[in-house]
Amino acid sequence: ACDRSLTVYEFRQFGKNRTSALPFIQKGVYQHQRGQKKEKAYDLNDFYIGANLTFRSADHNLPESVKQNPVFTLRVISIDEALHSKWLTSGKRCVLYFSTSSGVLRETLSKRGVRVITGIGKYFRQVDKNKNGFLSQAAFKEALELFHLEIPEGDFESLWLVLDDSKSDKVDYGEFTRAIFGEMNEYRKAFVRKAYMKLDFSKTGSVLMIDIRKCYCAKKHPLVLAGKATEEEIKSSFLEALGESCSNPNEVSYSEFEDYYEGLSIGIVDDDDFVNILRNSWGI
Repeated sequence: ACDRSLTVYEFRQFGKNRTSALPFIQKGVYQHQRGQKKEKAYDLNDFYIGANLTFRSADHNLPESVKQNPVFTLRVISIDEALHSKWLTSGKRCVLYFSTSSGVLRETLSKRGVRVITGIGKYFRQVDKNKNGFLSQAAFKEALELFHLEIPEGDFESLWLVLDDSKSDKVDYGEFTRAIFGEMNEYRKAFVRKAYMKLDFSKTGSVLMIDIRKCYCAKKHPLVLAGKATEEEIKSSFLEALGESCSNPNEVSYSEFEDYYEGLSIGIVDDDDFVNILRNSWGI
């Protein structure tokens, strides 16, 4: 507040027990890039639940896919109101952290996360006729109804107002999915990427289902160890669930592979348990 500077930090996990908050948007004085306050510097009054913070993509170290849009948007979804009020009145330095998950349906999904997330991901890709990653409000409501995911109308409308900042009635379905279901932490994602990279050694972005069958190992699956299922039964069950998420039943993209483990992740509390599943299945 003393010099109108702003820094955005991103929590990253390195290994099992080490975390750090790294600057994602470096300290500086930034201006609104959209809306009535365009080109005006941010102040503490601009931080509230549902607010959008917009930055010029070219000014920051962002992935090339993100830089394709000239404006990069961060949305505030939670605030420590007591501290915020104190800073507003005292003028002290303000530090806000951004969360990527609302966890709205986590309890419901814990029992059927894999089928729902892989299924809804496949559905979104199928109805996205323009292949641009955006869908209308009506399409999202239809998907939630189709997969029996109940969200109070008021909660859905509030979420839509936050996501549809351009008022275009179109929202990125990756952002929508993350806002509704949450997402794996970076520690878990690192192992999912490692498993896929082992399969996609030629880096084509696609792996044949027949190669996945060859590489998948079910020897250490709990049901196999307990004598309640055979390795072939577990492997067939895995391939069936994974195949249901794929647009092409003969191959698996990284996004489809990640969708499967995103759904599996919801029902597993401990990071080590989740990582051991990947290690035992793929030998990583």
